[in-house]
Amino acid sequence: MDAENTPESRWAAWEALGSLPVARPPRGPVLVVAAHPDDEVLGFGGTMAALATAGTPVHLLSVTDGERSHPRSTRPAARRLAALRRTELAAALADLGLDRVRPSHLAVPDTAVDAHEARVADAVARLLRETGARLCVAPWTGDLHSDHEAAGRAAVTACAAVGVPVWRYPVWLWHWSFPGDTRVPWHTAARLPLGGREAASKRRAVRRFRSQIEPLGNAEGDEAILPPGELAHHVRDFEVVFR
Repeated sequence: MDAENTPESRWAAWEALGSLPVARPPRGPVLVVAAHPDDEVLGFGGTMAALATAGTPVHLLSVTDGERSHPRSTRPAARRLAALRRTELAAALADLGLDRVRPSHLAVPDTAVDAHEARVADAVARLLRETGARLCVAPWTGDLHSDHEAAGRAAVTACAAVGVPVWRYPVWLWHWSFPGDTRVPWHTAARLPLGGREAASKRRAVRRFRSQIEPLGNAEGDEAILPPGELAHHVRDFEVVFR
């Protein structure tokens, strides 16, 4: 993501963000879709922890394994990112109280979700039916990341076919956008407040993704994908979805 990161202090000072209506998940199973392992934790992890505490069944679909997060790196770790990111996700889910959840891994090629959108939509629809989900939560279709947008579109298509509501969580919006940005449909946005326990669980879970928050090495191409200024957007005491 090349755009300059909007400091979290700007978002925190924007009164409209704190005045968004509050959303409450419906009772019943929830299916969470992620383009890459860590998206679901960054955008919806605190609410996932709250659902776990409430005993609400949570099901996960990982569309890709995020194996191309460092395409220019020559470090050995870059060649085993798929397995590493699956391991990181499992540890993060345990921190959220979801250690018994076994994500469905679709293994679509990272950075190519748009070429497999129909397959993703079919998988989402199948899981919605199999799990009896009352809600689907997926990446926002305007996130300015092709994989996020394609995964979100596939979820919207599947939910329309099955008759299940869909919420969309942003990840990169907080990086490239800014308070009051007219490109963002703020009129459809809602807050998901997090209790202290859930917020703390999410902070621990986010730290599990070391392949993303720490450099793989010292060379060009090894840089952290989520440095501290980026992570600051994802450790608030609330989350945001578009409904």
